[in-house]
Amino acid sequence: MTDATADLRDVAITLPDGAVRHYPQGVTGTEIAGDLSKSLGKAAIAVSIDGRLSDLSQPIRQDARIAIHTIKDEPALELIRHDAAHIMARAVQELWPDTRVTIGPVIENGWYYDFDRAEPFTPEDLGLIEARMRAIIAARDPVRTEVWERDRAMRHYEALNEPYKVELVEAIPGADPIRMYWHGHWQDLCRGPHLAHTGQVPADAFKLTSIAGAYWRGDSARAQLQRIYGVAFRTRADLEAYLHRLEEAAKRDHRKLAREMDLFHLQEEAPGMVFWHPDGWTVWRALEDYMRRRLRVAGYKEIRTPQVVDRVLWERSGHWEAYQHNMFIAEVEEEHAKEKRVNALKPMNCPCHVQVYNQGLKSYRDLPLRLAEFGACHRYEPSGSMHGLMRVRGFTQDDAHIFCTEQQIEGECAAFIELLSSVYSDLGFDSFDIKLSTRPDVRIGSDEDWDKVETALENAIQKVGRHYVIDPGEGAFYGPKLDFKLTDAIGREWQCGTFQVDPNLPTRLDAEYVGEDGARHRPFMLHRAILGSFERFLGVLIEHYAGKLPFWLAPRQVVVAPIVSDANAYAEEVVAALMASGLRAEADLRNEKINYKVREHSLAKVPVILAVGNREVADRTVSLRRLGETATRTAALGAAVAELAAEALPPDLRAPAA
Repeated sequence: MTDATADLRDVAITLPDGAVRHYPQGVTGTEIAGDLSKSLGKAAIAVSIDGRLSDLSQPIRQDARIAIHTIKDEPALELIRHDAAHIMARAVQELWPDTRVTIGPVIENGWYYDFDRAEPFTPEDLGLIEARMRAIIAARDPVRTEVWERDRAMRHYEALNEPYKVELVEAIPGADPIRMYWHGHWQDLCRGPHLAHTGQVPADAFKLTSIAGAYWRGDSARAQLQRIYGVAFRTRADLEAYLHRLEEAAKRDHRKLAREMDLFHLQEEAPGMVFWHPDGWTVWRALEDYMRRRLRVAGYKEIRTPQVVDRVLWERSGHWEAYQHNMFIAEVEEEHAKEKRVNALKPMNCPCHVQVYNQGLKSYRDLPLRLAEFGACHRYEPSGSMHGLMRVRGFTQDDAHIFCTEQQIEGECAAFIELLSSVYSDLGFDSFDIKLSTRPDVRIGSDEDWDKVETALENAIQKVGRHYVIDPGEGAFYGPKLDFKLTDAIGREWQCGTFQVDPNLPTRLDAEYVGEDGARHRPFMLHRAILGSFERFLGVLIEHYAGKLPFWLAPRQVVVAPIVSDANAYAEEVVAALMASGLRAEADLRNEKINYKVREHSLAKVPVILAVGNREVADRTVSLRRLGETATRTAALGAAVAELAAEALPPDLRAPAA
């Protein structure tokens, strides 16, 4: 457009570089992209208008700040996945016209879409759907949208016998627009936005992954639907990298490795409760002992509180009202009582820790008071949500609560981050992210109080030199919190640690201290955990290391395997020497070939195998082989024991490097 058309330029469009251009009112992102450059016109996929992502076809009727997006920009992935969901639904209805569609939201890495179809989908059907999707993509059908009146939309879907869409239209708030999207002949109800045409979805960068059952609206009383999952990325290389990570994740599945290593099992008679086997419990105790030592050095006092607590305490703490549906309830006929006593297995430790704090009047000189507990908790989780150790009903938290003054929050937070960072590093996680969740819309306390506490947390993070992101509005109603996410060996994030400021529970449960002024004050309560739960963290550890746990954590550190039966007595002597040095060792005296023994113990992820034969007996040596290595080396018995004993020391007990 030229200056000659200046009289038609009704809206001022500000570009990302600050430049301002004028266009006729109603101009679209498509027109602006083409005006800026021919190549941008071809590459454009969407437009942000005053920060809100929109279709390229959206008319701009007032002055606005815009950004034209291409496939390389951040919004692209969500748009690709959103459009892929629509394209998949179209492909399904083209292949099986009697299928009725419901919803298809974008999720992490992809999407799903739920269908009502008489016949079940098969794995072979996924290939047919993918082929039809690629044909739709190749057609490069333009995506167009219209805003309809509610009655028109209802009539449309009733005529098509799409009852789920009728219900969705009914559920849209009256003031919201009813947006209808088309590509080709196919139409769907959607808020948008979408790509400009189907050809903008990369045809070689998506894959349909699985089929599952799902209830309409998540209600088991409603129709059971079929859900197809898919993943999509910008490029084929990204897709292949993702599929490789999936393969790696399958190899690392802690449930599979637990069977191979004989660590634990779960069974129907105790859903979500873990049966720990000797080797698994050995790992647990090694981790627990390590954490106990770290907490002791950091100034924590360990306590133990009951698992079964009367509902009265849960009512006072507020958990009964907010959390009752997740609690295991136990009613007891107390002798001579007029009514049953209602108890609950504790879902968290916090109220019980306040009870310990409340025993005896505290002074400001007693603060900060750090109370720690490896507390067994129970929460009801739906059966469909449970997954090995990652989500269970019975778990143990590395829980602690710090009672302190407002002025001590910053220092306690900084010390906690330093402790957490050191623990994670010892356990093999050098990378973690911090998220600061700030005040929600519904909250207690003044803005001034929130300002002080949020500033204290930010100052603490900055003091220890850590990067963080802010998650606005996601704090608890009573205080802000920090969440800590680990990154594992294959790039997955796991939210484990937490630090939360709570002035509310001490108030509800009458916690006090005598201040320097002689008056009584409420302490702040800092909820904090490093591992989160032992069960889940051990699951993460197993998958992170693919079962090859650090030597100090390995349940069976050394197996001594005789090559010939004449070496059995020497093998037992070697085991005795290893055990005397604190190592977890055993002898494999079975009448089997040494290669068989090596394969079996390697599958069980035993870090070190010491083979002994006639030569080793005569020379008082061992043949040392480490897990994952094919080479062996010969070492004198005493030297081997000393080497392995030093290696078996937990990180906190090792001498610092010179």
